[in-house]
Amino acid sequence: MKEYTVAVLGATGAVGREMLKILEERNFPVGKLVPLASSRSAGKALPFRGEAVTIQEAAPGAFQGVDLVLGAAENDVAKAMAPAILAAGAVFVDNSSAFRLDPEVPLVVPEVNPEDVKLHKGILANPNCSTIITVTAVNALNAIRPIRAMTASTYQAVSGAGAGGPLELAAQVGALARGEQVQPKVFPYQIAFNLIPQIGSEQYFGYTSEEMKMQNEGRKIMHLPELKVSCTCVRVPVVRSHSISVSCHFDGPVSVEEARAAIAAAPGCRLVDDLGAKKYPMPLDTSDQDLVFVGRIRPDLTDPNGLALWCCGDQIRKGAATNAVQIAELLL
Repeated sequence: MKEYTVAVLGATGAVGREMLKILEERNFPVGKLVPLASSRSAGKALPFRGEAVTIQEAAPGAFQGVDLVLGAAENDVAKAMAPAILAAGAVFVDNSSAFRLDPEVPLVVPEVNPEDVKLHKGILANPNCSTIITVTAVNALNAIRPIRAMTASTYQAVSGAGAGGPLELAAQVGALARGEQVQPKVFPYQIAFNLIPQIGSEQYFGYTSEEMKMQNEGRKIMHLPELKVSCTCVRVPVVRSHSISVSCHFDGPVSVEEARAAIAAAPGCRLVDDLGAKKYPMPLDTSDQDLVFVGRIRPDLTDPNGLALWCCGDQIRKGAATNAVQIAELLL
């Protein structure tokens, strides 16, 4: 098999490090790895396949000879480096939100719209983590009957805010146990033993930027341009894996039995749905793996053409790093 020179832009962050892990796990044909980060990290090393690989500074000249770039950097870095990546002849699979809604850039979840990879012009976008988990869970239902609307609430783990999220949660739990005051830094309020019903800034009629991603990105991924989504995003004191409560509204009835059978057979999903036996998706069970667990499937009592469900997935893996590597695998 042909081997490729692969760069990871933002290699020292949580998602970048996970990308290295996933490349190794999935035996991606990396002939040469080029980890890129800020000047502060340049010269240090990261482990890959049992060796220490030296980090280079992320600069326009770093992409010469590179075939594939996996982006795990912030929007401004992705936008700044994209011209140099394209000029070098590399393909850029970017995890930031910089290009997600660009009509020239495919937005891909491999289990949902793999054919869109063929439309790329050098850049492909990785969707938002909660969007990836949700559309993976509901895509099999959309194949039975088109989804016209969704009502969703996301319960997002602290690691979704970066490496500092779990550290802040642990520090606050310890401080409160000792009777000390907590000083929030990563989050605007205390996250230990609390919920924060805002992720992102206000964007549209009181909905935050994070909440609007479910509708705007969901439309593009599932090819449902009229899809309407009412979403509430909540930060919860869970270390890893996002959970989403979703009610899907179809253009006709879909039975619970049809839904369970479809999800059980859907790529990327695992049906975990037995309320009597207390079996349902939970963050602890879905962490550090790539399947989206789906359960609590039941009729929506407000809509005869609706179904409610609950899903969980690892937002660092399937919600970010693994999905990007899967896109790269489709490119091969």
